[in-house]
Amino acid sequence: MSTQALPAFYQRPRPLQAERDGDLSLAAIKDYHFAANANSVPVIAAEMTLACKVYPLLFVDGATPQAVALLGLRNGENLFVDADGTWAAGAYVPAYVRRYPFIFMENRDRAEFTLCIDEAAAAVTRGGENPLFVDGQPTEATRNALAFCSDYQGHYAFTAEFVAAAAKADLLVENRADVTLADGQKLSLAGFKVIDEAKFNALPAEEFQRWRERGFLPLVYAHFVSISNWASLVDRTSQRPVPVAN
Repeated sequence: MSTQALPAFYQRPRPLQAERDGDLSLAAIKDYHFAANANSVPVIAAEMTLACKVYPLLFVDGATPQAVALLGLRNGENLFVDADGTWAAGAYVPAYVRRYPFIFMENRDRAEFTLCIDEAAAAVTRGGENPLFVDGQPTEATRNALAFCSDYQGHYAFTAEFVAAAAKADLLVENRADVTLADGQKLSLAGFKVIDEAKFNALPAEEFQRWRERGFLPLVYAHFVSISNWASLVDRTSQRPVPVAN
């Protein structure tokens, strides 16, 4: 796994091994400083009906086109993490964020996955009170991480199928946002796509039925609902000072 291929947040992910990591532990207090500079993160299908109540859910191109939750209007700014590393009270925390510092790594033929941990994460310590192994056996913390990553991987695959279907049906259209903050400052955000509602409503009946059977319809409606969250992002941005460049 090269540095260029690393997903957001991860710096030195490696396989978790009992022999090597017998004294590894996780910090008990959740600190989200690692996500403070992320103005978007991937979202998976299973959480879209929750995330749509807080964040605009958009689509971005890449090696694998994906759905994302927009966390901020400026590059390098997450409006939901404060200076203390606390996530905004009452705001849903995306699964991608909650998964960290764990992640699955695929083998070469993508047939198997290995549980990995980012040894550079501030939450990863040696000799703490929340060990990952006891007497060479995984603790509840490790078993929970494995189950979470396994569930995440399955939902990620289904989400990728949904996004690919939307692209194939030509429903995804380029969009941009031009907003004005309370102090008159103007911001522009581009490079994302949305589902064209008119095109979606014009889907042939057979195609619409296939989408219903695959479970895609709630995801489309969650996306539509989420668009109303642009206004709250503008309000949050207006209330936060402009980041000072180093």
